[in-house]
Amino acid sequence: MSADLAPMKDQVYADRRPKEYFDRFHEHARSRDPRFVYDFVRFASSIYAYLFFRARSVGSQNVPETGPVILAPNHFSFMDHFLLGCPLRRKVRFMGKSQLFQPPLAWVYMHGGVFPVRRGARDEETFITAKAILARGGVVAMYPEGGRSRTGALSERVRPGIGRLALESGAPVVPVAIVGSSRIRNWKRLRFPAVTVEFGRPLRFQSESEPSRASQQETADAVFAEIRAIYDRRLASGHPRWLSTRHGDG
Repeated sequence: MSADLAPMKDQVYADRRPKEYFDRFHEHARSRDPRFVYDFVRFASSIYAYLFFRARSVGSQNVPETGPVILAPNHFSFMDHFLLGCPLRRKVRFMGKSQLFQPPLAWVYMHGGVFPVRRGARDEETFITAKAILARGGVVAMYPEGGRSRTGALSERVRPGIGRLALESGAPVVPVAIVGSSRIRNWKRLRFPAVTVEFGRPLRFQSESEPSRASQQETADAVFAEIRAIYDRRLASGHPRWLSTRHGDG
């Protein structure tokens, strides 16, 4: 990890609550669209993002205006969810770690369109929910890296989940590079980095009902290669101006 990045809290990867506890959240996500909670959070987080992080989006027109879409961004910060949704008129459905679903915030997540991922378990319900949302023409965000990068650099290897979802759903995948958000964790040091969110052109893959593990990984690697290419081009362009690979962001 870059020496000038604030440390991240240790992650808790196992949720001991039974699967049945989360069934109502999945059922809600599969059958209903986000409510006013989404609009309120998007409005408030947009002000925060634009004021403190000079958030800038590029290529948001690459996100189809209708129909199922998978957004595939890199992941550095808890703010990535908000930074991704701010420039888009469409409501993005996010996967959230199950530990977040505790009262009273569980109500906010549920009505804001978030659905849980049980850490420490092979959670088939998450994929069922994601595919149900896509089947209804919705937008689902999934981080190919799985969790947040602790080093401030893109991961060297990605998980096959994004490949599985793309192949089983047949939905187009929009690669997204979020540049600069690794330094948001420095906000306690009163450092507020400039952030750019760039949306690439949609990628389309031939749908498969039961893709092999190798096919899933190959597709995930192809998606992340596009994310990395966009990310590297954005760094090379010098925007945000303070970014450089020597600071550990490339």
